[in-house]
Amino acid sequence: MEEGAQTKKGEPVPSAAGPHVVKIIRTEYITPNVKRFVVERPRKYIFKPGQATKVAINQPGWTEKRRPFTFTNLPTAKRLEFIIKIYPDREGVTARMALLHAGDELLLHEVFGAITYQGPGFFIAGGAGVTPFVAILRDLARKGELADNTLLVTNRTASDVILDEEFIKLLGKRFLMVFTREHVIGFHERRIDRDLLVTLVGNFDQHFYVCGDDAFVHDINNLLLQLGAKSEWLVFEKK
Repeated sequence: MEEGAQTKKGEPVPSAAGPHVVKIIRTEYITPNVKRFVVERPRKYIFKPGQATKVAINQPGWTEKRRPFTFTNLPTAKRLEFIIKIYPDREGVTARMALLHAGDELLLHEVFGAITYQGPGFFIAGGAGVTPFVAILRDLARKGELADNTLLVTNRTASDVILDEEFIKLLGKRFLMVFTREHVIGFHERRIDRDLLVTLVGNFDQHFYVCGDDAFVHDINNLLLQLGAKSEWLVFEKK
């Protein structure tokens, strides 16, 4: 058993008991409410770009509170990376994670997720819903296969945008931003609706990758289907 591990329900547990115990290597805020975590990677812990795992905090009272978070690192990386939106007012797991630093421990469970790359297409993300696309786009860039892929991200304000500089470097003009509560010169100030999709997408005979909250995914998928997208070419996390 690892030093300091306990076996009582709700208490820290050793990796041999099932979940993988990993130490946090470093953390940093990349927006006012989005925090990056770099953690140890368990041996033979395999995932595809876009997939996720259930994460819990290895502290008393928190080990059973699992939440899904997406890997944002390349599948070949020696460390795992998570980019997590913090909700301090909810007093839940992410609020607790805001207090974690290097040396603290997380519990990682099984890998899951339906958002994996199926071919060139149009990625549409609502806010922190962009995280599954991070590893996918990084992996495509590594392979030299980014051509014919476009990313559209909607946020409330410019300060909410995650990894905008990296996306601009990767995609150039194929990185599109929409802001719902702030006018930013050179960008659209509106919600994603039918007319905006017609203007920005044009070709609906391609794969569409959609991620965000449940209402966002439902609404975007319905609009895409109305505009001629094929249901089998919609890639999203099914509940």
